[in-house]
Order: sequence, then C-alpha cells, then structure tokens
Amino acid sequence: MSQGEDIGRDAGTQALDSGAAHGAAKDEKTVTVVHVMRHGEVHNPTGLLYGRLPGYHLSDLGRRMADRVAEHLESRDITHVVASPLERAQETATPIAKAHGLDVGTDARLIEAGNVFEGKTFGVGDGALRRPENWRHLRNPFRPSWGEPYLEQVVRMRTAIESAKDAARGHEAVCVSHQLPIWVLRSFVEHRRLWHDPRRRQCTLASLTSFTFLGDRIVSVGYSEPALDLVPPHLRAGAKQRGGKGAQQRGAGA
Repeated sequence: MSQGEDIGRDAGTQALDSGAAHGAAKDEKTVTVVHVMRHGEVHNPTGLLYGRLPGYHLSDLGRRMADRVAEHLESRDITHVVASPLERAQETATPIAKAHGLDVGTDARLIEAGNVFEGKTFGVGDGALRRPENWRHLRNPFRPSWGEPYLEQVVRMRTAIESAKDAARGHEAVCVSHQLPIWVLRSFVEHRRLWHDPRRRQCTLASLTSFTFLGDRIVSVGYSEPALDLVPPHLRAGAKQRGGKGAQQRGAGA
C-alpha cells in the first residue's frame, strides 16, 4: 500500500469514526447483519459502460437472479431493504422487499461509481482507450484518475450500511448496490489496498457481501452467490476476461 493511500485511509477512518461516536452507548451485544447485494444482469446489447446513466433495466435473466436471491433470503429476519436509485438496483431489490412485506427505500450513497468513460464502449482496440484524448484519464490508477476516488466511495458506502444497520438493529438489512463500490468497501473493511485489478473482484452478479455488526462494530464479512448457476461462466468472480464485445459487456456490468 502506498504512503498516500495510508494517509487517505487514516483520513477516511477518522471521518467514519467521527460519525459513529453517537452509537457508543448503544447495546454492544446486539447482532445486526447488512447484506450488500450486487444487482442482477442488465439488458445492454450495445456493450456500453452505462455507469450512472438512466434507462438501464434488468434483463430477463437478471430478473431471474433477483427472484432467486429473494427465495434464498425468504427465511431470513430482514426488516429493511434499500437500493441505489438506478433502475437495475431498484428492480433487484423489489422481489426481496416483497417477500418480507417491505417497501424498497432509496439511498443515493449506494449508487454506482462515477466514471468519465460512462456512455462509451471500453476496450484497448475497440473502444474509448483507442483515442489518445482519453489517455490522460489513466494517469493515476491508485486514485483512480478516471472516476470517483476509491476513498470517497468507501466513505459513502460505509455510511450507507451504517444507516441500514441502525434501521434494522438486531435484525437484517439488504442494500442493493454496484460492483465497484461494494468491492472497495469490502477491501477497506478487510484492510486491503483499494486499487486493484478489476478482473479479480469477488463480486459476481446478484452476489451478497454480508457485514455482521456486534453493536456498532463490524466483526465479520461473508460472501455468497445464491444465483451462481444463473450467471454465465465468463461473468463470474475471478473469471478471465474475454476479448471483443463480451469483454466490453463484462466491464459494463457494474
């Protein structure tokens, strides 16, 4: 980890800790679980990096993924369901909330990471990287220079799951978000560097990254893939990226 990231991590931790002090007097023996779910597959026939663009909905397969996770969580003690404002996240959360007689809340802090390549295809020989005017955005992969800084993602995601934990205290909550913000949050909590190889993210479509709180403290992080059999092999966590259009679609499925 670089010295700059160490300093940034310390600053981010202070910002998070300062907001958590109010909960110090609460019952530190209460167990709460916050499941942070990545949305299901999106209908994206042109292979764009859609990012925060509106109008991108779940595909038929994505809806099946959402239904599968809703079935998986049906017996769990879920009392709070919230999602990113983007359509694909709201649609993923809907069957989970319905199974528990809940409404889907919206939390803008769960939104996809900002990215200057939004709305473009993204590839070395067939997309935005082919044009020299875009190369300046790649100058610093540690921040990263092409989009929302990793530490900013961590701060907003951490405060979002803290809010979900408070809303479901003593029970369980589901927060539906997007691959990159989920992965950098987990990396921060597990004390890993925030910059990384995107192909190595353990955050498959419709997966659950589950944070267990004891009182207001995270004591464990779990990961599960209830809809794995529905996920095409090349889109699974750790799969090698394929060339051509498939690679663009994999990269777009955030």
